[in-house]
Amino acid sequence: MQDFKKLKVWEKAHQLTLDVYTITQKFPKDEMFALTSQIRRASSSVAANIAEGCGRKSKNEFSHFLAIAISSISEVEYFLLLSKDLNYMTQTDYEKLNSMANETKRMLISFQQKVEQQ
Repeated sequence: MQDFKKLKVWEKAHQLTLDVYTITQKFPKDEMFALTSQIRRASSSVAANIAEGCGRKSKNEFSHFLAIAISSISEVEYFLLLSKDLNYMTQTDYEKLNSMANETKRMLISFQQKVEQQ
């Protein structure tokens, strides 16, 4: 078991979630229980699964939760694209969040490979 708050990948995922929450505050109110909720849940799921995996006893369990986090970040990437295409966010906001999501995904994949090799 390890402290998830000390992991750079968790810090990156947490910051992405904070930024997603900030930007989605501007989404139309009729999206509150649809796209706004979905993108927020998907982004928070990334950091939450890293944290949950850190609480597991085996590397296989930890790797499993990292795989779920990778799936969630892929979901975030799609919801960001959809949000941009629906003009719910600016191109600048999209590029910022998408870049963060891509970096988080790369870090997650690399971290999962390290965990599996231990």
